[in-house]
Amino acid sequence: MEQYLANSDYIDWHHPAIIAKSAELAADCTDDAAVAKRCFEFVRDAIQHSWDYRRNPVTCKASEVLLHGTGYCYAKSHLLAALLRANAIPAGLCYQRLSAGTAGPPYCLHGLNAVYLQQHGWYRIDARGNKPGVTAEFMPPTEKLAFPIVSTEECDFTEIWAEPLTVVIKALTENATVEQVFEHLPDMEI
Repeated sequence: MEQYLANSDYIDWHHPAIIAKSAELAADCTDDAAVAKRCFEFVRDAIQHSWDYRRNPVTCKASEVLLHGTGYCYAKSHLLAALLRANAIPAGLCYQRLSAGTAGPPYCLHGLNAVYLQQHGWYRIDARGNKPGVTAEFMPPTEKLAFPIVSTEECDFTEIWAEPLTVVIKALTENATVEQVFEHLPDMEI
């Protein structure tokens, strides 16, 4: 589990702002599921999805997401992992491959998280941000992710990564605006 508790360049939970926010969110919680739910709801509801709100700057590191209050799904998953790890709750990154439109190509990755809860084991959560037609909830052991898989070209990758994928980091660090990221969304073959 150590890798899912580690501090890193992008899941920089040792940052003072992450430590402070994680402690604030954990206050008065009685177990790991209550802490995880608070962290999830904070990232889902208080951090704006960059594309939905057309918010710059493009963020990648967890501390940047917290500072600017915005991030693509990938960046929001980095923040959620950092908040959970700062509370000594193992957390990893998960990805789905989805249609970037309503159906068919092009395809892109969607970033979400897995959290290890003492009562349930690994449980996937999606703090992308709710909007009409997109609803994700924290209801262990039942998953309520933002997007269902609807075609054979889409998939849920079963891996739980301790660190972000290189293609995700590239998209978030090599594009200066949310519009540029949208034009270069990362993808991975099935």
